[in-house]
Amino acid sequence: MQRKRVLLLAAILTLATTIVVPSASAAAPYEAYNYDFYGDPAPLPAPYLPDYSISGSSLGVGDFNQPNDMYVTQDGIIYILDSGNARVVVLDSNLKVLQVITSFDNNGKEDGFAAPEGLFVSEKKEIYVADTDHNRVVVLSNDGKLIKMIENPKSDILPSGFKFFPLKVTVDKADRIFVVARGVFEGIMQFDDKSMFMGYVGTINVSPSIWDRIWRSLSTNAQKRQMELFIPTEFASVDIDSKGFVYATAVDMTSDKTIKRLNPSGQDVLKRFGYWPVKGEIRFRRFGNNSGPSKLTDIKVLDGGMYVALDSNRARLFTYNDEGDLLYVFGGRGNQLGVFNTPVAVERIGDKLAVLDRGKNNIAVFRPTEFGNLVRKATIQHYNGNDTEAVKLWEQVLRLNTNYEIAYLGIGKSLLMEKKNKEAMEYFKLGMSRKDFSVAYKRYRREVMKEHFGSFMTVLLSLVTAFIAYRIARQVIRRRTGKREAGFY
Repeated sequence: MQRKRVLLLAAILTLATTIVVPSASAAAPYEAYNYDFYGDPAPLPAPYLPDYSISGSSLGVGDFNQPNDMYVTQDGIIYILDSGNARVVVLDSNLKVLQVITSFDNNGKEDGFAAPEGLFVSEKKEIYVADTDHNRVVVLSNDGKLIKMIENPKSDILPSGFKFFPLKVTVDKADRIFVVARGVFEGIMQFDDKSMFMGYVGTINVSPSIWDRIWRSLSTNAQKRQMELFIPTEFASVDIDSKGFVYATAVDMTSDKTIKRLNPSGQDVLKRFGYWPVKGEIRFRRFGNNSGPSKLTDIKVLDGGMYVALDSNRARLFTYNDEGDLLYVFGGRGNQLGVFNTPVAVERIGDKLAVLDRGKNNIAVFRPTEFGNLVRKATIQHYNGNDTEAVKLWEQVLRLNTNYEIAYLGIGKSLLMEKKNKEAMEYFKLGMSRKDFSVAYKRYRREVMKEHFGSFMTVLLSLVTAFIAYRIARQVIRRRTGKREAGFY
């Protein structure tokens, strides 16, 4: 009996050790969602799952200290701005350290960084560092040699005693440099390829509320002088797409246009055709924990007109398509892999996303799920005009989530481009888009009228001819009747 008990216990232990416990990365440590037509959060399958994290110690370069920014090139080279250690750590696509830039030669003297905030790498592999506390933008070659510096900009439009504190930087194909600077409310500072200050782009206009206007009208002159001036807010981050349009986020807690897409003239041309404003969270608490609107502190342009904005207020990522539709939201705060402490930057590594966490001093890398992959591919196909392929992909998305309104809209828009107006109407109805439904309905009505125009005109002319013949016959009968009564017959 005792032997049987021992064997039974051994069997139980063997069975227990063969059971595979899912790892934490197998499931998302956050809830993914979207906002539906009514403004309610609608749960979604996770578009991304945490894959792994990168830290200074895992790379063998010592712990990161308050990293503030990062950039990933098209060929997968990763640049990390380790601000607390005043250095730039460069990794190859296999996460091997290529170099660590801690200093550079400046006219024969060793120079370095002081609390740098922003980083960008141009197509020429030139490294632009917003060296904040040194009041300059440092431009280095790919091997860390000094090319030039932008410091002490001069212009009649700059205030006297202006101090240059660059925070974020990006560069277009014409080597024009766009800088977000601390305390600059006029817009993004723009420099030409000779490092000369050209002016501001993307000025933020702020209007006082009706209550502010009423209060100001009732105030005395002394009170008015003490009131807070209605000045524009600051930009927080910049990125640039392949067409040279600058994407920027603004620290403006009251605006519905905290994300802008600026053309070369500085005009905001971002499309906002979605249900809700392109500003992050739509519904939020006014007071208490996690209160207030989103604070979008970084933005990254993806393929197919998509872009992702990082909300540092709730540590979440918001992804939009080129028309301003919110595709999905994911992320949150916590200690697990995949949730954040103080996220400060988001980048793309191939088809993955990477988020730099200043609080954890690491980078969390996310791999796309089947749902995320299908949404991305469908959006890209529609953006490139391949509507037939886009419809097939959106149909696969609906198999994973039948309540995903964006998929219905995507199919409807693709059918509309193919002039299948009647079918598009049905999908726009399912996608709760009255505007698109009206467009499809008008086109379908015109199509029906054009198709049956010949038959319609034939019937109409027949009716008109019959009516005329009836009137003529009636008049003839009346005349004959009148003549008979008069005795002419």
